[in-house]
Amino acid sequence: VETTGTLLLGTEIQAVITSIEMLGVDVIGLNCGTGPDEMHAPLQALVEQSPCRISCLPNAGLPVNRDGALVYPLEPEAFAVKVAHLAKEFNLNIVGGCCGTTPDHIRALRARLGTSGVTHRTPVLDRAVSSLYQSVPLRQEPRPLIVGERTNANGSKKFRDLLAKDDIDGLVDIARDQQREGSHMLDVCVAYVGRDESADMEAFLKKAAGQVLLPLMIDSTEVPVIEKALQTAPGKCVVNSINFEDGEEKARKVLDLCRTYGAAVVGLTIDEKGMAKTAQAKAAIATRLYDLAVGEYGFNPSDLIIDPLTFTLGSGDEEFRRSALETMEAIRLIKARHHGVLTMLGVSNISFGLAPGVRHVVNALMLYHAVQAGLDLAIFNSAKVIPVAEIDPEQRAAAEDLIFDRRREGYDPLKAVMALFGDGKAAPGAGPSDRNLPVEERLKRDILGGEKRLILEDVDEALMTIPALDIINRILLDAMRVVGERFGAGEMQLPFVLESAEAMKTAVKRIEPHIPKEASVTKGRVILATVKGDVHDIGKNLVEIILSNNGYEVLNLGIKQPVEAILAAMEGYSADAIGLSGLLVKSTTIMRENLIFMADKGLDIPVILGGAALTRDFVAEQCQSVYGGHVLYAEDAFEGLRHMDRLTSGAGAATPAAAPPGTPAITV
Repeated sequence: VETTGTLLLGTEIQAVITSIEMLGVDVIGLNCGTGPDEMHAPLQALVEQSPCRISCLPNAGLPVNRDGALVYPLEPEAFAVKVAHLAKEFNLNIVGGCCGTTPDHIRALRARLGTSGVTHRTPVLDRAVSSLYQSVPLRQEPRPLIVGERTNANGSKKFRDLLAKDDIDGLVDIARDQQREGSHMLDVCVAYVGRDESADMEAFLKKAAGQVLLPLMIDSTEVPVIEKALQTAPGKCVVNSINFEDGEEKARKVLDLCRTYGAAVVGLTIDEKGMAKTAQAKAAIATRLYDLAVGEYGFNPSDLIIDPLTFTLGSGDEEFRRSALETMEAIRLIKARHHGVLTMLGVSNISFGLAPGVRHVVNALMLYHAVQAGLDLAIFNSAKVIPVAEIDPEQRAAAEDLIFDRRREGYDPLKAVMALFGDGKAAPGAGPSDRNLPVEERLKRDILGGEKRLILEDVDEALMTIPALDIINRILLDAMRVVGERFGAGEMQLPFVLESAEAMKTAVKRIEPHIPKEASVTKGRVILATVKGDVHDIGKNLVEIILSNNGYEVLNLGIKQPVEAILAAMEGYSADAIGLSGLLVKSTTIMRENLIFMADKGLDIPVILGGAALTRDFVAEQCQSVYGGHVLYAEDAFEGLRHMDRLTSGAGAATPAAAPPGTPAITV
């Protein structure tokens, strides 16, 4: 492990744990690279999440140059004290020494340890998948885990065309695009008639492994291709998929591979009779999949992902009119009958054959309602899903009638949906039909729709008649408030929040030169960070936008920040408060641990906590009680702004201001 807490390549400890969890490893540990002091944080991650025995073999400190010679500074007794402390604190099973240690170091350590035994640990292991670099929990908060669908030769013409040209770099670019758009995992399928699927899979995975942070879902029907992929891809993958179309023989071969290489697996609700169409039939096949994978092969239930399948509502076929209903009911049944098992759906299948405008609306609503039913993973193109809150009410009503099969005498929702779009009504979002609205309204729609191009035109027009600060504080920030509300209510998916934030960034950059210098008075300083182990920063970045545009200087440290890094940032930076964020439930525990650490250091700087999993009671009862300074809960960015105003007593400019000179106005 390096001093950064990662492996040499940048691999996180959690990724290592995830990658080896299904391989039957007896011992996992740290050795070399650093001394005992630098191993504290990585060891904590290991003991909290790994069920294996834990070892620790540090160097005798970090080497230094003394009179031209490389020297490891820790003498035997000092080394023994430090390692024995780690052994006791983390209940380690095996300890020793690496570079710079001698028999004297080991003797001193053995004497220091005495005959102390090891007590039982109960780690909390998040079910996850991993790439070469990072681990991604299979249970996302909020759901679903987004599986990018564009690295699939069956569904993406662009991907298929690049594959035909042997343009591996172009294929990897598509993967990286989906990463930027908010996907958590990538579905990879290179099946293309006339080509060597196994060779193509190997070529793509070798190139993508070092350039793509996301874990991979290996999508193939060929056992040799799956084997080659699992041999090539780093980390813990998901194999898509097994079924019982030809009995159990092929499914068993794939499960053997998954068990050998430590992969999770998708099970489709298909048996010898074909694809199950009713909820009961889907659930029955799911039970059969469960009995085989979990009961016989010993898979953890959360490493079995059931895809109950769905069929298009666009054909008008009576057999499939209830397809969406049956699928959502199947999700409920599967989750109720098999604790821990996850569910997945290829969302866009529901609208196959319909016009693009109709598809976008139906897909968005199907995704929304499937998640309400318990869906955990969804395969879709995050760049093309419409925010539910942006759908025209009339279109939404008709599309939901189609999804829920609300037919009645003289009314067919399929015909109603097609008639609505056939009359020229476009999918929601800013467009030519909106250009006659007042500029204030257009700007708000630009933010809600993530329209980076249109917002520049509208900002230029607004600057002719509206003061720059008013555009930011009265119009744009109000629109971002709506974005936050919709995200919190589950009506706006993560990719759209990202697009809205980008539109906000674009607008503010255009406006900044027009902000009066005298308005840029710093009211105070705040450090923002997403806590260790959490990669979610949308809420934190929205807080930065609001604070920095209301007179506060913001130092945004980014995601996955250990408390040591946060405190290091305080040195030389006279902050009035620290803001900690995190979306995951486990992040609330880390926030409390951070406060204890800070209290032990004698700090009392005010700390503002925010995140979806936090509650006001938890902050008041569990967090404030362990810290001597103020610990404040912020339900949203605007409550965070109110806290800062109270903490600084409104120092500086009396009116809202943009970011002060010399600091970034927005970093999203």
